[in-house]
Amino acid sequence: MQRRALITGLEGLSLTDAEKRFLAETRPLGIILFARNCETHDQIRRLVADALSAIGSNETLVLIDQEGGRVQRLRPPLGRALPPAAAYAARYEAGDCDGACAAAEAAARLVARDLRDLGINTNCTPVLDLPVAGAHAIIGDRAFGTSVEQVVHLGRAVAAGFMSGAVLPVIKHIPGHGRATKDSHLDLPVVDTPRAELSRTDFAPFKALADIPAAMSAHVVFTAVDPDAPASTSAKVTAEVIRGEIGFDGLLMSDDLGMHALKGTMRERAEAVIQAGSDVALHCSGILTEMEEAAGGVPDLSADALRRAQSALAVLKNHEEFDVAAAEHHLAEVLTSHTRRSESV
Repeated sequence: MQRRALITGLEGLSLTDAEKRFLAETRPLGIILFARNCETHDQIRRLVADALSAIGSNETLVLIDQEGGRVQRLRPPLGRALPPAAAYAARYEAGDCDGACAAAEAAARLVARDLRDLGINTNCTPVLDLPVAGAHAIIGDRAFGTSVEQVVHLGRAVAAGFMSGAVLPVIKHIPGHGRATKDSHLDLPVVDTPRAELSRTDFAPFKALADIPAAMSAHVVFTAVDPDAPASTSAKVTAEVIRGEIGFDGLLMSDDLGMHALKGTMRERAEAVIQAGSDVALHCSGILTEMEEAAGGVPDLSADALRRAQSALAVLKNHEEFDVAAAEHHLAEVLTSHTRRSESV
């Protein structure tokens, strides 16, 4: 069955007839859920099942952003309380490197179990961005630290936890969003850092984790590589940095086409990310007219894009057993420590 190079949002808690027709005709590789799509566990399961039925394939990516901290679509009572990445970073920086990584992996394993129970099989995490002084707070405590080594160790632990739980992790925001002084949801960030420094810092975590099967690109201009386009729509950044220097050969999806960092119609934006070398365009708003525009700007998956999609889908079969009670204990320790630090500030 042919699949379109698109991941799309949905409008609400259940599929409209128009959405069912759109999914059946378009056959997107995936859907992405937001808080607007999530009311109860049974409702989420029905929504996912109906979407897969409309698409006509269970081999479909069902995405969510469940990082923890500020970015989690499933909050109590729908989802467990989760600390931000900075909570694991604090434990790592206090000298308990192994404990921090074990806790990060355990939390990911628990979240993977929770997500799979709802029919969700892909989580847009870990964040591998390295924030710097003066950068916009959009990354902030979503980061696992400010050193390459620390981010690599904790990011690897999170990715391993999800993959052992048959959930596809999506590293973001390749090749790096940590230096951005603007929020790409609202404006286009421009980074003027020299290429050598970018290679030493921002690009390095992604290079170390280039074997992870999926990544989301950044709507950020790197003037040292391509001053005329953000990474997500730059063929030069994709070829020279993401596929070249970093060596990432997994499924590359754009960040949301609806973000204000990009210009043009939704079709033009979708065409731009595909032409730049993304395998899949991501559109999140759930507005049907925009979804249809975006779908018109992307092809069916083929060649390398199809191969990468199949490799990503293969992760969904890799379920391993784990000690749930021990994982719960690890997560509880991190939550308690994070709460104490927050209260003492």
